Amino acid sequence: MQKGRMKGLSQRGHELSNGMFGIKSLDSNFITSRQIEAARVAATRYMKREGQLWIKIFPDKPITKKPLEVRMGKGKGALDHYVAVVKPGRIMFELSGVPIETAKEALRLAAQKLPVKTKFVIARDFEA
Repeated sequence: MQKGRMKGLSQRGHELSNGMFGIKSLDSNFITSRQIEAARVAATRYMKREGQLWIKIFPDKPITKKPLEVRMGKGKGALDHYVAVVKPGRIMFELSGVPIETAKEALRLAAQKLPVKTKFVIARDFEA
């Protein structure tokens, strides 16, 4: 699989589907599986395992890397890690079952672990 270019806005996954609250990406970037896990842990710790959290991105793109101090050539490097391609407008995490203040803070803590700028979004049918 090749690197490709991250042009344009997210074509799918740009609306809340499961939860009442979410964080939406404002940048494009690769997000590693470790970053996704760190964000998940940060959010669930703050919520004290109340409510429900959905991760709407999946790291399915393999990234390869050649070892340090190796000369050019001799083929492609070995698999290093997996990433999720995130474009602007993509919903990355969704929450429900908690008050809006708790959701806002939990998703803020999760967003700090990610390499993209994010925006807190609320479902249209949410009643405070």
